[in-house]
Amino acid sequence: MRAIEVRGGAGPAEALTLAEVPVPRPKANEILIRVHAAGVNRPDLLQRQGLYPPPPGASDVLGLEVAGEVAMVGEDAVRWRVGDKVTALLGGGGYAEFATVDARHALPIPHELSYVDAAVLPETVFTVWTNVFERGGLKAGQALLVHGATSGIGVTAIQMAKAAGAKVIATSRGAEKAARAKSLGADLSIDSSAGDFVAAVREAGGADVILDMVGGDFVSRNLECLNTDGRLVQIAFQAGATVELDLRRIMLKRLTLTGSTLRSRDPDEKARLAAAVETHVWPWAEAGLLKPPIDAVFPLERAADAHRRLDEGTHVGKVVLTA
Repeated sequence: MRAIEVRGGAGPAEALTLAEVPVPRPKANEILIRVHAAGVNRPDLLQRQGLYPPPPGASDVLGLEVAGEVAMVGEDAVRWRVGDKVTALLGGGGYAEFATVDARHALPIPHELSYVDAAVLPETVFTVWTNVFERGGLKAGQALLVHGATSGIGVTAIQMAKAAGAKVIATSRGAEKAARAKSLGADLSIDSSAGDFVAAVREAGGADVILDMVGGDFVSRNLECLNTDGRLVQIAFQAGATVELDLRRIMLKRLTLTGSTLRSRDPDEKARLAAAVETHVWPWAEAGLLKPPIDAVFPLERAADAHRRLDEGTHVGKVVLTA
């Protein structure tokens, strides 16, 4: 089968090369998916650079989410049949024509979604559900502040929060991106490059939950934005992982600072999360409330161009590879 390898083990986008590799065989608890589309995510870029190694036992091939057809079923994977259309969260291996996955980490493709649309759901939906709703405890009527609102996770967070009946405040860099975030459903969209966002958030009533992928000096400003008993959920730190905070603000406002990663979770925890997503989030997708925008689609052999698109930082929504 064709798959994308990183020449030399790590490098720039140009190091992504198309190679012929053996088709993986599913274990007893796995299914083999004939991949039609694979989502491209920032962790893929980090892995390509040698900064985000796959967990033990995972494929070295990039790619954390795919959509396609079940091509083979392990003897214990009793839910699925050959030909079933699925989307799945992977530990790796998505940039290929075939990929194996724990059968519990696959979900049926929501009604009327294409393979391209379905491929962009697992990584972002699982991330938003576990962080915004489980760790952040967002409820209907509360306010969510999303930084990096036009990223794949950002647009998914906007749509999921609105589907849950929450208010959404979004920040992004540039007037054009701010307008796109507004068009995607944000109640208030702020151009963070035009000045500090704190005053605008406070004027809008503050935030009960914040989903932050920026880190750095955003963290202390996030504390100013949070209402009493607010929750800050950190899932990345593009502006820096080391920060200085005023602990008094945390204590006086009874704030909670938390965060998580997804890829390193054990298989049973990912299976629990998949079941929760199918129960709580898939009905939104079936109702047409959850369909993250697709920024660009590239054939598998142009994986380097897909990575460059993310590196540019001008994308809105998700970038996809088709096999």
